[in-house]
Amino acid sequence: MKIVTRFAPSPTGFLHIGGARTALFNWLYARHMGGEFLLRIEDTDRERSTDDAIEAILDGMKWLGLDWDGEPTFQFSRRERHAEMAQQLLKNGKAYYCYASREELAEMRKTARAEGRPPVYDGRWRDRDPSEAPEGIDPVVRFKSPNDGNIVVKDAVQGDVTFANQQLDDMILLRADGTPTYMLSVVVDDHDMGVTDIIRGDDHLTNAARQQQLIEAIGWDVPRMAHIPLIHGPDGAKLSKRHGALGIEAYRDMGYLPEALRNYLLRLGWSHGDDEIISTKQAIEWFNIDSIGKSASRFDFDKLENLNGIYIREADDAYLTGLIVPLIAEKTGKTLNSNELILIEKAMSGLKERAKSVLSLADSSLFLIAERPLGLDEKAEKLLDEAACGVLARLAGRLEQIKDWDKDKVEAAVREFATEEELKLGKIAQPLRAALTGSTVSPGIFDVLDYLGQEQSIGRIRDVAAR
Repeated sequence: MKIVTRFAPSPTGFLHIGGARTALFNWLYARHMGGEFLLRIEDTDRERSTDDAIEAILDGMKWLGLDWDGEPTFQFSRRERHAEMAQQLLKNGKAYYCYASREELAEMRKTARAEGRPPVYDGRWRDRDPSEAPEGIDPVVRFKSPNDGNIVVKDAVQGDVTFANQQLDDMILLRADGTPTYMLSVVVDDHDMGVTDIIRGDDHLTNAARQQQLIEAIGWDVPRMAHIPLIHGPDGAKLSKRHGALGIEAYRDMGYLPEALRNYLLRLGWSHGDDEIISTKQAIEWFNIDSIGKSASRFDFDKLENLNGIYIREADDAYLTGLIVPLIAEKTGKTLNSNELILIEKAMSGLKERAKSVLSLADSSLFLIAERPLGLDEKAEKLLDEAACGVLARLAGRLEQIKDWDKDKVEAAVREFATEEELKLGKIAQPLRAALTGSTVSPGIFDVLDYLGQEQSIGRIRDVAAR
C-alpha cells in the first residue's frame, strides 16, 4: 500500500514552528516510505482565513525545502462534497437535525457547569421528530455519536488512548447556513485524498476520537494515527513568542539556514542514537515513527544558533555569498560589482568561521567593500592610539616594498617587521586589524591583507596613520 501523508494548516496566521515540525515529520515519513506528501489548506474559517496567510504558508514550506506532491487542496472549495456526506449520514440515521436555539444552548451549558458536568450538548433533538421543530430556527446537522462504550485511538506514538463515548457529544456537521464544519471536512478530505497516515500534534487527540467515530459511522478505513508531543519553551511552559513561536519567515529573517532549521526541528522529539548533525539525505533514510518520543520537546535558541553556525561553516562559499549579497545591498544601498562579488566569495572561507547567522556573516563582510576612509567602531578607536599609529605608519612603508603581493610574502614581512620593532605579533596584528576592517573581529589578519590586496591595504593603513 502506498503511504500518503498530509500537512493541513489553517491560513489564519503564519506557519509557526510547531506547524513546520509537523510538516517536516509528514514530509520525511512520506519520502522515507516512497509515498506521497500532500498539502491541504484548511480555509473553512472564512472570516479569519487570508490570502496573505496562505502565501506565508506556501513560502515558508518552499523555504524549508518541504516540497509537496501535486497541487495544494483548498478545503473550502470542497464544501459541496462535505455537505453531501452529511446528507448521507442523515439518510442512514447517523445524523439528525437539531433545532436548539442559541439561548437554549447557553442555558444548557450554564446548567451543566452548575451541576459539575462538562458543558456539552445534551442530545435533546437526537430522537425528536422534525415536525416538532419551532418556527424561525434554521437547524444544524449533528452527528449521532454513540452513547455508550469506548472509542480507542490506536496511536503509533501515544499507544492506545481510550475515550468514553458519553464524553463526546453530538458534534455539529453542518452549520445552520449549510456550511460544513472542520471536523466533517477533515474526515471527508482525508478519505478522498487517500491519506493513510495522520501525523500531527497531540492537541488533536480528542479530535482524533471524534473523527474516528465519524469515519466508522460512514464505514471507511481509519488512517493510522501518530500524535506527537507539542514543543515547549526552555522553561517547560507552553511555547510562546518569547520562546520562539514565530513564523518561519522570522527565522529566515534572523539569518538561519533552512537546512539548519530542518535539522533542529527534526531533533525536537525525534532521535537517531546520539546523532545531532543529520543531513536531509540521512533524515529521509533514517526517519521512522517509532523513534518519536512521548515527552514534550523544549525549544532552545542557543542550540539552534550553535547548529546554524555549524551549517554555515560547512556550507558552500558561493551559496553563502548568494545569501548575503542582498543583505549587503540592503545595508549599504549599493549594487555590488563583479570584482566585489569575487572578493566576498574569496573571503568567505574565513568569514564563515565565526558566523552564527547569515546576518552576522553579512555584517562581517562589509569591511571588504567599505569606502575609504574607513569608519571605526569604539573598540577599534581605542586600539589606534598615537603609538599604534606610528607603528602602522612604519609598517606601511615596509609593505610598500613587497613585489608580487601574496599571503606568504605579506606574513613574512609583517613578522620580520615585528622582530625589528621588538614587538609581539599581537601588538601589531590588533591595531592592523582595526585599521583594515574598522573592527577588532575579522578573519586572520594575513587573510585580510590578502583579500584586500596591496593598494587597498596600504591605503587604509595610511588613512589611520595620518590621524
